[in-house]
Amino acid sequence: MSRVLVTGAASGLGAALVARFVADGHQVLGTDVYEDGSGGTAYRKLDVRSPEEWDAAVAWCEENWGGLDILVNNAGVATGGRIEVETLDEWDRVVDINLMGVVRGCRAFVPLFKRQRSGYIVNTASAAGLVHPPMMSSYNTVKAGVVALSETLAHELGPYGVTVSVVCPSFFRTNLADSIRGADSAMATTARQLIEKSPRSADEIAAAVVAGINKKQHLIIPDRPARAAYWTKRVARPLYDRQMRRIADRAHQRAETPDGR
Repeated sequence: MSRVLVTGAASGLGAALVARFVADGHQVLGTDVYEDGSGGTAYRKLDVRSPEEWDAAVAWCEENWGGLDILVNNAGVATGGRIEVETLDEWDRVVDINLMGVVRGCRAFVPLFKRQRSGYIVNTASAAGLVHPPMMSSYNTVKAGVVALSETLAHELGPYGVTVSVVCPSFFRTNLADSIRGADSAMATTARQLIEKSPRSADEIAAAVVAGINKKQHLIIPDRPARAAYWTKRVARPLYDRQMRRIADRAHQRAETPDGR
């Protein structure tokens, strides 16, 4: 039985991961920005933008559990848009939550993991961290940063017995679209449609993620479309580039149409 902390646990993939860990018999602390979101397990408020709240989470784990085994940095928001339309405030928001939120979580718990000489960090990135569709520059950038951070820490923390994985799913059904804010309404509409019409559920993604964790896979790509896109980029780059150009052409047409369709 492991002691697990999950951020962004009140809904979506975070809630599905909590349910999966609990079903497998683990002790789980769910955290989110909301005051209450327990869902039947231990819960505390944690805004990943707050170093003080991260420190309080570490203290809770030490006081109540005597440590932690698995940290799941899952909290995040959706964003995107054309480079000249998306505002710098939107960039600041997604960097602060999706990238620096992960950085803060790692910084908070690594000293504990080093003292234990054990631990497991699981960072939720996205297929957008591996392949980079047009009109998603801010989201692609922060998720690629999470991928790079995870690889760096896997090497850096290995001598201390700490394992690091990074999770890179494609679109799946969740309430992530509710977090989209921004000036580029045409791109926001497209992102919402891709999320809401996906045939994959958060529960399915969570099951694949936990299976990857159990195997200690560094790169966990939990669904077929994400794997296909990643391998196309790696082994068939001309095909990948043609696909990206088609996406850009369709997005351009939608953006230039008055009703955004």
